[in-house]
Amino acid sequence: MQQIRAIVASEFEQINQLIVEQLHSDVPMVENVGHYIVDAGGKRLRPLLVLLSAAALGGCGAAHVKLAAIIEFIHTATLLHDDVVDISSLRRGRPTANAEFGNAPSVLVGDFLYTRAFQLMVQLDDMDILQHMANTTNTIAEGEVLQLTRAGDANTTEAQYLEVITRKTAILFAAGCWGAAKLDGQDEQTRQALHAFGLNLGIAFQMIDDVLDYEGDPAAMGKNVGDDLTEGKPTLPLIHTLRQGTAAEQDVVRRAITQKTADGIDDVLAAVNRCGALDYTRAEAQRYHDQALAQLGQLPDSAARHALQQITELSINRDR
Repeated sequence: MQQIRAIVASEFEQINQLIVEQLHSDVPMVENVGHYIVDAGGKRLRPLLVLLSAAALGGCGAAHVKLAAIIEFIHTATLLHDDVVDISSLRRGRPTANAEFGNAPSVLVGDFLYTRAFQLMVQLDDMDILQHMANTTNTIAEGEVLQLTRAGDANTTEAQYLEVITRKTAILFAAGCWGAAKLDGQDEQTRQALHAFGLNLGIAFQMIDDVLDYEGDPAAMGKNVGDDLTEGKPTLPLIHTLRQGTAAEQDVVRRAITQKTADGIDDVLAAVNRCGALDYTRAEAQRYHDQALAQLGQLPDSAARHALQQITELSINRDR
């Protein structure tokens, strides 16, 4: 990943500096919680996609750096809110902000990051960007609620699962890539190509996340294996097992989802593996990966485009 970042190293460092500057607040709790989650690291994948998309179209400017920071603030806000809703205790290898500071501070600082993102958006002085990002954050919020309403529902279909991850995860990938093209003054065809690239990449990325919940290394992932079970999330590996498993296997998985428990995780893992559910999910992720790569074919050949292709490959070949 360092070689990929090297293409936009200067701009990437500017993002980090801008994030630190924009975390400033006269309220100490805001800075404490904000720095706690931001300093925990993370891939910074979404802002990197903004910068590389811009570079692939001709170059990064100050506006692209600002958009990249906006995308990261929105993403971080969703993490703070997610961990409260999911009652998560571990993220990026250490206690979640809600475990460290409490639920109320996490929610309120998440709100602060959302509003800070919109303050930065206004500075871009681009009504199309503002409208697109407003629609994007609204879609993300709907996706969060949709996921909440489907938690514990073992009758969730693959189409319904796809709707959740598209709204909740993939749409922000798409917005960042689309925004890079818009700020660069690209035509509608190019904007839509990058939007489709980001959307397909985001779907593939989330599907692999859902695979790693059942076969990942907690130390590498920075979160507990089986968290999705305790949250009652009917992810694609479980949906496939419910379709293809024996009656006994279906009962095991259905109980885990409806009761939101990982107590029977060994039996769930056995069922998931016997049904080939992880392989099925990886194959679906590969399909979206291929669709993402197809969109990049519309961009001129460059080191930045090759970096975007590498990121797409890494999105489905990773352990965290």
